[in-house]
Amino acid sequence: MAPLMVLLPSLGMAHISSEAVSGRVALIGQPLKRRHSEIMHNAAFDHFGVESRYELRETPVSELPDFFAEVRQGGWLGFQVTAPHKQAVIEFVDSITTAAEAIGAVNSGAVLPDGSLEGFNTDAAGFAAALTEDLGATIESSRIVVAGAGGAARAVVWALLTGGADQVVIGNRQPQRAEALASDFADLGQVIGVDLQSAAFEEALGDADIAVNATTVGMTTDTMAFDPGLLPGSTHVFDLVYVPMETPLVARARSLDLRVRNGLDMLVRQAEIAFERWTGITGSASVMRAALESWMAASPESRSSERT
Repeated sequence: MAPLMVLLPSLGMAHISSEAVSGRVALIGQPLKRRHSEIMHNAAFDHFGVESRYELRETPVSELPDFFAEVRQGGWLGFQVTAPHKQAVIEFVDSITTAAEAIGAVNSGAVLPDGSLEGFNTDAAGFAAALTEDLGATIESSRIVVAGAGGAARAVVWALLTGGADQVVIGNRQPQRAEALASDFADLGQVIGVDLQSAAFEEALGDADIAVNATTVGMTTDTMAFDPGLLPGSTHVFDLVYVPMETPLVARARSLDLRVRNGLDMLVRQAEIAFERWTGITGSASVMRAALESWMAASPESRSSERT
């Protein structure tokens, strides 16, 4: 079992005061249709007095070499990465963390003191922090079901297995993808892949301590990846979707008095981890969440279901 700190990237800039920290940060991807990360990070930079701005840089794959050449010229704290570049950026950094290597994706990067670039992944640690600290679930020795077998599910399953889960059952509409993901992480613990609509997955739901939706189901449809009505009354439910804030899964789980949280918690927690890595400043989650919730309440664009 690995404690939560093992999931975190090494904080090479820890204990540096805000006065000593300055530089640019940008989110790269294509397309970029959401401002949530920009809102969170800039609120934290302002609150803690860090001379930095978080930019949105829509970047086609052909422009990745130019972007990283710019970062290497100096004046940058780091960067973040969204679709479709989480694998492509690996060739442009000098090293990646253990978590990023295992998950096979880099969603953040830092400029180290020697000027080299290290890629890391905050999705797994952000999910684990949201699940345990915000939802109040316990990963160790738990029986867990995960709907989905894509990139998000990969980070989730890795976090659960390295966190000491007793068993993880992955369900996907294409069962071969669930089986492949389970095979990739078979050395980390008891994990199996099944058809999302199979009796095996339904049986796992009936015995689950934690149930996770790591698909996009509920983002643009009125459907659910699984029926919370099949879960025991003590199950913790986590939906990675955060737009809309209340998906059909979240609404149904609440109606059953299950403990449930949405993906906004994971979004904030992974941002907190990256912010600490760049600045050495801890405890930014409350600032980020307050700024995000205020903006989301006032801005229709924040509630758009279009993905980055």
